[in-house]
Amino acid sequence: MSLPLVTILDDEPEIRRILTNTLEEAGFRTQSFARAREFEASLNRVTPDVCLVDLSLPDTDGLALVHRLALERGAAVIIISGRAQVQDRVTGLELGADDYITKPFDPAEVVARIRARLRSTRPALQSSDVASFNGWAAHFDRYVLVDDAGNETQFSHAEGEVLRLFLESPKRLLSRAQMQETLGGVVGDSFDRAMDVRISRLRTKLGEDPKNPRLIKTIYGAGYIFLGDVEWL
Repeated sequence: MSLPLVTILDDEPEIRRILTNTLEEAGFRTQSFARAREFEASLNRVTPDVCLVDLSLPDTDGLALVHRLALERGAAVIIISGRAQVQDRVTGLELGADDYITKPFDPAEVVARIRARLRSTRPALQSSDVASFNGWAAHFDRYVLVDDAGNETQFSHAEGEVLRLFLESPKRLLSRAQMQETLGGVVGDSFDRAMDVRISRLRTKLGEDPKNPRLIKTIYGAGYIFLGDVEWL
């Protein structure tokens, strides 16, 4: 089995060197790029397991790139950025990033976060990539939701992980601790905020009333429960 491939997009040579050396010592294959154009061209040739993306890039808007990666490529994306403001972290997660690491960083933490992402992309419990529920069809092979009228709405890799978890465990209470253990990531406020963002975006895409959602219910102090009737096709 080939080693997991991690691509690195950062215009700082020293950052690329540190990440490349650390990840290869930890057993990953790497490709590194200083420019977004070269990075995106490489995606047409090979699909990485995880993309590490800096937001401050000389040739493109980093947040726009993250959004394209999450929606169009279905890629697992970890932002590594010197932007430490809460709003930058929230925006990155809202646009589809799986995780957000601020500079300066501990290389060992980056390795741990990547391994958490790879654990979360486990083989599905179901053999199918399409699930039908309450007038919707979720196509995990294409990262789209399709309603009864045939209208399609894209979802990100990160949102898809959460949605699949709900659809594989309908009408069962899922605690945040269970979700963290299954999906990976770092325990604490960062993970909690990421879950809040992804569930909020899923509710919006499913046309849920934010004050009284029908499908994804919050059980305060306990976790979440998905109330739909699910059939895997």
